[in-house]
Amino acid sequence: MRLTKMFLKTLREMPAEAEIASHILLLRTGMIRKLVSGVYGFMPLGYRALRKIEAIVREEMNEKGGQEILMSAVQPAELWKESGRWFAYGPELWRLKDRNGRDFCLGPTHEETFTDVVRNTVSSYRQLPLTLYQIQTKYRDEARPRFGLMRSREFIMKDAYSFDRDIEGLDLSYNGMYDAYEKIFTRCGLTFRVVEADTGAIGGKNSHEFTALSEVGESEIAYCEKCEMAATTERAECVDTEPGTEPMLEMDTVLTPDTKTIEEVTNFLGLSKAQTIKALLFATYDLDDKENGYVAAFIRGDRELNMIKLINALEIPEHSIAFADEEKMSLVTGCIGGFTGPVGIHDCRIVVDSELVGQRNLCAGANKANHHTLNVNYGRDYKGDIVKDIKLLKEGDPCPVCGAPVKYARGIEVGQIFKLGTKYTQSMGALFRDENMADKHIVMGCYGIGVTRTLAAIVEQHHDENGIIWPMAIAPYHVIITLVNPDDEEQKKVAEEIYKQLLDVKAEVLLDDRKERPGVKFKDADLLGIPIRITVGKRAFEGIVEYKLRRDAKKDELGVSEAVNRAIEIINKEK
Repeated sequence: MRLTKMFLKTLREMPAEAEIASHILLLRTGMIRKLVSGVYGFMPLGYRALRKIEAIVREEMNEKGGQEILMSAVQPAELWKESGRWFAYGPELWRLKDRNGRDFCLGPTHEETFTDVVRNTVSSYRQLPLTLYQIQTKYRDEARPRFGLMRSREFIMKDAYSFDRDIEGLDLSYNGMYDAYEKIFTRCGLTFRVVEADTGAIGGKNSHEFTALSEVGESEIAYCEKCEMAATTERAECVDTEPGTEPMLEMDTVLTPDTKTIEEVTNFLGLSKAQTIKALLFATYDLDDKENGYVAAFIRGDRELNMIKLINALEIPEHSIAFADEEKMSLVTGCIGGFTGPVGIHDCRIVVDSELVGQRNLCAGANKANHHTLNVNYGRDYKGDIVKDIKLLKEGDPCPVCGAPVKYARGIEVGQIFKLGTKYTQSMGALFRDENMADKHIVMGCYGIGVTRTLAAIVEQHHDENGIIWPMAIAPYHVIITLVNPDDEEQKKVAEEIYKQLLDVKAEVLLDDRKERPGVKFKDADLLGIPIRITVGKRAFEGIVEYKLRRDAKKDELGVSEAVNRAIEIINKEK
């Protein structure tokens, strides 16, 4: 492709709305164009890179026996109501009505649709196992779209679904997809970690997230260097402190004026934060977004609440809980903002962190303004409706597997796999008949890759101050030939010769034949990030050109044949 013919406009200035490297560079290179907040179109170079990722995904999915189909992005509400997710998915589900008032949604994912297809097609164990997948546009009505392709309202996703006879079959399918994902992200040139993850609105019992390591990522992961423990902070289990052995002392309520925070009360009473109980107060909401109850969560004062663990303990959707209006909650439950404790609170669900059960003689709010109670003990003085680990695993805490200090990293979620079991097939009646003619529910797995997110993650990991540095396998083109002076017949002849030789061996080549200053051409070549640059300049009459890899600072002056051969060799090795 000649740049004089290409639909391309690069930007010299940093786009005002862009905050992170991938967003800035994809806009500056003209690879994506913003339509509205969270919605982007792909221009020729960006779309070529996107299709390279899709091709890798297809190859690895097909290798594992996946069969590609394409379902509609528009899904009827009836399917989502069958599965119970019409409410559970929350406000991110993009709902709409047709002219007859029938409810639909724009699919953020396709568990219901694929389950519906299979339940109407598969009837016998002989038709299983089965894996179907698609690469398709998805929609999520994000409240705050940001970071370009990282959190957008429209995005391209590969979603696959396995259908098996039993849990053993699911395990095989799941392990196969795990292997395929490792190959996909390795081929895409990503440095990534595989971590245990929360299942979220998708559901199921087990899940792994594939996280491209990046300081701008929204995923926080906890990992251990001594063992193989790695999990998102939402999912990571905590080790409870050893139970206390001292005798339980008599409760004693004391005056603690103006001490609403843990720090204030510990300073006033001369206690450590670990000797206190922290209260967090929430209201829950029903299908119509009306308040329908209260929750009081209690953790040790030096801990932080893990909101996802609390939601999972309550078995409610993430969007159906929010911090309570303390004055309103006080009228119902007896809590007092800043002075709430577990003793005597009523008419709400009490969730107690598992660590508190074994701790002795703690300090808690007295449910009375300006007062706290000393020597509060679980079992004797209060009990929880739910007792579970609801605390956040922090950096430096002991690893739940081996006890070594935990480390933190940030990353970009590029893929996630789930063991769904019969979550959807039970609610939607997807059955097969086994060898004994008995009806059984099909066992499912679900496997997603954010294709557009993967593109952004690649740019985040592969760039410098001058622009993108594409891995060969994802690069929109393999080689850019920079013709320094298009009016010089000798330079033009050599550039055309190199262009033809590379095209003849199926290399993907850009020829910068624009009548621009050399400095502009070099800057654009670096910005676009094409892996190999061959510059045809003043030594063209000698048959000498400059050969440079985008990822290296080194430049070599080579004969035309050697430059072409080097390019072909590295393309064949890395593409």
